Amino acid sequence: MEFKDKRVIVTGGTRGLGKAVAAAFARDGAWVAVNYHADTKSAQTAESELKQITDNVIISKTDVALKDEVDQFVKHVTDQWGHVDILVNNAGIIRDKFLMFLGEEDWDRVIETNLKGTYLCSRAVIKPMIARKFGRIINMTSPSAITGRAGQTNYSASKGGIISFTKSLSKEIARMGITVNAVCPGVILTSMTDAMDPKEKAILSGLIPMGRFGTPEDVTGAVLFLASEKAGYITGQVLTVDGGLT
Repeated sequence: MEFKDKRVIVTGGTRGLGKAVAAAFARDGAWVAVNYHADTKSAQTAESELKQITDNVIISKTDVALKDEVDQFVKHVTDQWGHVDILVNNAGIIRDKFLMFLGEEDWDRVIETNLKGTYLCSRAVIKPMIARKFGRIINMTSPSAITGRAGQTNYSASKGGIISFTKSLSKEIARMGITVNAVCPGVILTSMTDAMDPKEKAILSGLIPMGRFGTPEDVTGAVLFLASEKAGYITGQVLTVDGGLT
């Protein structure tokens, strides 16, 4: 098992792609801590499913946009487990509107959750990682960061910021044995795509050169690779997993 006894935090890890990433690490021997913001039912389901894989699970109600909550979450994990080896910044929200209708609250909330949350969580784990001279930070971004998308100025800006953040942070801490990379998933089969209009799904799949939506397993493979020893000399990169969409 590549990740046996590695301590992993996956933010937003109780639903969708985040839950798939957390489960993949757990199946490969990792101890997994995940957070959620408000969906208690999904958190309970995720906790039950993860505990069928491993006994080493931490579930925390944490808003990644709030420094005190992030610091408390990371402290709880390190108090229980000693350290954090791998951080996957997956937590994110979407509030899509054309800019002329986009209120300041929707702009701020998306930027604070997606971009500031990545900053706060990364900052919380960096010092202990430097002390141990080892760490993996993997940030989830989006094709919207690369190509843009109408109605997603806030989301595209937040995810584009994550790419720049990834490249800059990787240069700051590479000499300390810590890699920082990003994974850019395309359209992935989750409950969100299940709820889409069939006509919209057909149009979207037609834009993808491979002719299909991705699966969570397509993305978890990329995340686990970047967290592995095989990727020890890779940092500051964006691995796009989108079937050729971008």
